[in-house]
Amino acid sequence: METVGSLIDKLCINELKIYHMAEQAERDDTDDDFKEDCGKRLDILRMQREELGAELEELMNDVLSGKRRLRIYRQMKMYNEKKFKD
Repeated sequence: METVGSLIDKLCINELKIYHMAEQAERDDTDDDFKEDCGKRLDILRMQREELGAELEELMNDVLSGKRRLRIYRQMKMYNEKKFKD
């Protein structure tokens, strides 16, 4: 099951990919095949962005309506704690 954080993380990574792929598509030193390939990839990345956004919206609507609840997990770090050292 996706969490709010994991969906936001995926959306951020996706946005970076869109930004950089758009840069590649606009390069002047490449041929038309390269630009066409970048355009196709951009279409896929934008579709993924829409799907991830819809999934996040659905999750938030479910949380706000009470259909699902968010779980909060405590951090259980063991480093830098004297009782866990040899």
